[in-house]
Amino acid sequence: RFATASLFRFLNKFGRIDYISYLCPINDLKMKSLMKKIVLSLAVIASVALVSCNNTNTQQSTETTTPTTEQTTAPEATQASTFAYSVDPTSVVEWVGSKPAGKHNGTVNVTKGGINVENGAITKAEFVLDMNTITVLDLQAGKGKEDLEAHLKGTDPEKVDHFFNVKDFPTASFVFKKFDGKNLTGDLTIKGKTKEVSFPAIVTVTDNEVSIVSQPFKINRVDFGVNYGSKSVFDDLKDKFINDDVELVVKAKATK
Repeated sequence: RFATASLFRFLNKFGRIDYISYLCPINDLKMKSLMKKIVLSLAVIASVALVSCNNTNTQQSTETTTPTTEQTTAPEATQASTFAYSVDPTSVVEWVGSKPAGKHNGTVNVTKGGINVENGAITKAEFVLDMNTITVLDLQAGKGKEDLEAHLKGTDPEKVDHFFNVKDFPTASFVFKKFDGKNLTGDLTIKGKTKEVSFPAIVTVTDNEVSIVSQPFKINRVDFGVNYGSKSVFDDLKDKFINDDVELVVKAKATK
């Protein structure tokens, strides 16, 4: 209807209807019949154009929104590993760090993970250490305990990366590989660096609990990017160095 009206306004503007009547002197009845045919033809053309326009818009809308949906749809979250035995909150790793002037000792809590067992043997195990739980046990509160804990964690703004930088590396982990009856082997990750370690341990499996208690063993902290005070990294420390080796004892338990 809009297209037809527009056409008639265009023709009237330039006098085309009067001109046609002048050149083709036909009676009113024929003129009316002719006008009806013109109007009908224009209506059909307008309808076809409208349908075509709508189809184009629908197709464009579909082509535009499909990629958006694919891009904004969040990928499925990776399912967490499931374990028959879950880490008990009493699990800890005890540590001892030493230097010529003395040594310090403390703990780190094992807060997540678990163990799977088949035929009385560990088949899968993973332990996550919360590095924000680093605790110094040989110093008293108000007498250097808080300062050393802050230094180890890196919460002192001027000493962020001296040791464990818990802001950037809030956790460490140990992923089980094998146990030969005497030594337990797995991948230890600290500060984003992974190294295979083995240590002597006693593993006890029951229907309701699995416990892992290691004998004291040592790791080289420099292997994990903990370089502060290391004479193997810095040449000018004289006797103010801290030993690279850190002694650890694992006391982990998982229960059903």
